[in-house]
Amino acid sequence: MLKLGMFQAKTILSDREEIIKIIETFFEVGKTKDLAPLREIQLDDNSFSSFSDVPPYDLKDFKTTISLEELRFISISDYDHQIRNPKISVFGDVAVVAFELTQKGMLIDNKAYTGEHILIDGRATFVLIKKPTWKIVHIHLSRVP
Repeated sequence: MLKLGMFQAKTILSDREEIIKIIETFFEVGKTKDLAPLREIQLDDNSFSSFSDVPPYDLKDFKTTISLEELRFISISDYDHQIRNPKISVFGDVAVVAFELTQKGMLIDNKAYTGEHILIDGRATFVLIKKPTWKIVHIHLSRVP
């Protein structure tokens, strides 16, 4: 019985490591500008959704979310982020990740050739599903005033 308990703890730990790696991969796209991982780590399915405090405020589907994420990450040069105080809760094949987030960089306006330094403190909630590997199925980002 003790060995089974240790095996389960190890499985949960490896799930947690895989989950945080996916979250890091999401934000690393802002640094690398390699957009391909966004499609690999998010669930391309009708159950996917996202919303934030940035217009448009409606609940977005996979296709719209990917388009907006790509635009956002491409529009910010010198992008960096910091994830703080992550709380990962695993419920079988579903995981909820909540954390504080700081994002910074320079917002580029390619038409006017101008840039504006940005520093965004916020919080985030990601919901992931294991199908068969962990994939993001919902994202909620909001700023902290």
